[in-house]
Amino acid sequence: MATTPTPSPTGSGPATREPAPARTRWVAPLCWAAVALEGFDLVVLGVVLPTLLRNPAWGLTPGTAAVISSAGLVGVMVGALLVGPLTDRFGRRRLLLGTVVAFSLLTLACAFATGPFVFGLLRFAAGLPLGGVLPVALAMVNDVARSAKSGRATTTLMTGYHVGAVLTALLGIVVIPALGWQAMFVLGALPALVLVPLIAARLPESMPEKSEVDGVRNPVAVLFCKGSLGATIAFWVTSFMGLLLVYGLNTWLPEIMRAAGYQLGTSLALLLTLNAGAVVGMLIAGRVADRIGIRAATITWFVAAAVFLALLSVKLPGGGVFVSVLLAGMFVFSTQVLVYAYISRRYPAAARATALGSSSGVGRLGAITGPLMGGALLGAGLAYPWGFFAFALVAALGAVSVALVGRASDGYAAERS
Repeated sequence: MATTPTPSPTGSGPATREPAPARTRWVAPLCWAAVALEGFDLVVLGVVLPTLLRNPAWGLTPGTAAVISSAGLVGVMVGALLVGPLTDRFGRRRLLLGTVVAFSLLTLACAFATGPFVFGLLRFAAGLPLGGVLPVALAMVNDVARSAKSGRATTTLMTGYHVGAVLTALLGIVVIPALGWQAMFVLGALPALVLVPLIAARLPESMPEKSEVDGVRNPVAVLFCKGSLGATIAFWVTSFMGLLLVYGLNTWLPEIMRAAGYQLGTSLALLLTLNAGAVVGMLIAGRVADRIGIRAATITWFVAAAVFLALLSVKLPGGGVFVSVLLAGMFVFSTQVLVYAYISRRYPAAARATALGSSSGVGRLGAITGPLMGGALLGAGLAYPWGFFAFALVAALGAVSVALVGRASDGYAAERS
């Protein structure tokens, strides 16, 4: 379908092409499906590791498994940092298409790995395009969302992340005993057979307007120019804290709850409850952000996350622990999503994917730190209750760092919430 050029601010020709309304209806569902692939990656390694650790041909140890896990996260970090600027320069659609194709092919290749070294290399390689999926999808959704509903658009998109995680965990219960661990990676690649043709046929190309601020045209330079440097650093710190919480709790919550005296089945059910709470929390957080402002909502969510994490240190009888974990999940996992929504509002369209990619990339250091921190606490016998106090402190630091963004919000990219 044809698109209509929008005149350049300088009058020198078309600077951006607004996608036709009929095609923008495809943006949210197709980007949601792409983000669900990252949800698959969040838990698939944990799903297959118990089988791989018992494969005598591989000789895999817990230490080697940790290295493989870190290799995948490093790949995601590098990918997020690299793809963001490319997206702002060459357009959203072609980068989303390329990342989904590359991630799916490399995920399929993981099923044919012959040992830990090859498997780790493939996990790193798959992480590179996967790291680009999130900033591209977030930028595209915010390009077409109305400003008054941008918070809701971002949080709705990110429900795909946790829906993908939950479905992958449930799929592993059925698939691995019947078909083996390799089948998980084959199934992880299959969505591309439907998703890639739809992206190619239905998504509009979204070339953001070329921002000219003090002569700066490079989207990377926009992050560090006057009026944005302080906000960029504050967002990086906040994303580090937010992703530390997500990955630390997803990795170690079952073991922490077992240290508290709960049975294994209950501990695993609590992990699913935590992620179910995440989906509910995101749907609520977006609406709250659109009503009270994205900055106020993000600070509130981090503070509430700190409170409910600290309350998990209190052992509750019966179903009380499930309610407590559900509430913690509602706030903990929504915090980083609100950070992404805030970034999308804080930077101009021409640097939006770059800002999202840099924040997501730096935040991956927190994703690596979270499991390490939880493991250290468990090893020291301090996981319960001090593990929850440690995670609560991380959430409190996130609230402080995101509050500093407002103080740096001057210049051309002033806060619009």
